[in-house]
Amino acid sequence: MAIAKKAIVWGLFAAGGTLTSFILPALIGLFLLVATGNVPENLQFEQFHAFAASWLGKACLFVVLFLSVWHAAHRLRVVVHDFGIRKDALVANAVYTVAAVGTVLAAFYLLAIS
Repeated sequence: MAIAKKAIVWGLFAAGGTLTSFILPALIGLFLLVATGNVPENLQFEQFHAFAASWLGKACLFVVLFLSVWHAAHRLRVVVHDFGIRKDALVANAVYTVAAVGTVLAAFYLLAIS
């Protein structure tokens, strides 16, 4: 019996969609509160920076960004196909290359936080 690679891809797509729909809006809201200065005492910029500077924080943020970017890439691939562009190999290469670059940039910038 052959192992299906499609299950892994769809598993990551589903994990990315679930994580993106639940965690990313909360993170965006929290970071907007921090940026505007309208936050409680325990949610100040210094606490967020300390979280992002820790290895656990970097790992959590990387997982959220990684899964979100790859989910968005696959979703964009499907949308382009729905609009009638049938060059699937070209579209797949383009969106997944952008997702890979986004993943590398996310890792680079997260590692730069000190």
